Amino acid sequence: MTTALSRLSEPELYVRQKRELAEFFGFETRNKYAISTPDRQEVFYAAEQRSGLLGMLALYFLGHWRSFDIAFFDTSRTEAFRAHHPFRFFFQRLEVSANGRPIGALQQRFAFFTKRFDVVDGNGNVILEMKSGLFKLWTFPFFRGEQQVAVIEKKWAGVLSEMFTDKDNFRVAFQDPSLTADQRMLILAAAVFVDLQYFERKAQS
Repeated sequence: MTTALSRLSEPELYVRQKRELAEFFGFETRNKYAISTPDRQEVFYAAEQRSGLLGMLALYFLGHWRSFDIAFFDTSRTEAFRAHHPFRFFFQRLEVSANGRPIGALQQRFAFFTKRFDVVDGNGNVILEMKSGLFKLWTFPFFRGEQQVAVIEKKWAGVLSEMFTDKDNFRVAFQDPSLTADQRMLILAAAVFVDLQYFERKAQS
């Protein structure tokens, strides 16, 4: 795990959603992602830990409000850390842990016309803030005070992908070299969280 988490020191990582054949025929499967360096060397995988029929029903009827867990694995399929989203209609939250140790969480805050989250450490102290402006719907920067220290950007996947599929790609840039491994885990987990919250198909009618 130490070797895997050392890859978090990379200045950039790309998060690419992986799709299965069944999804082309209208059957939603669990969300899975490949996480790679800019030269496409895969360093992590992430997968939603959905439990059978109940998990599928929750996806269809509750959408991004549902409770879910995302596990992050290294290339040897050893779990490195995981994120838990509790069921909530309002003020969404994502809790991140590694080997049972709380790393921190993203907690949505009230805001007009923007998306705003506090990033807290394992003791509940606010260490960063993620804010997405009204006219930058695909950009999610992280701030420490007034300094931008990281950013998540959704990348254009092409007309057909954007119109007809859930296949999303994100660039995660760690702009401040002083970011700790725990803070980088929180930011990387946030990239998957952003996809599930704002770009996944919402609850079915």
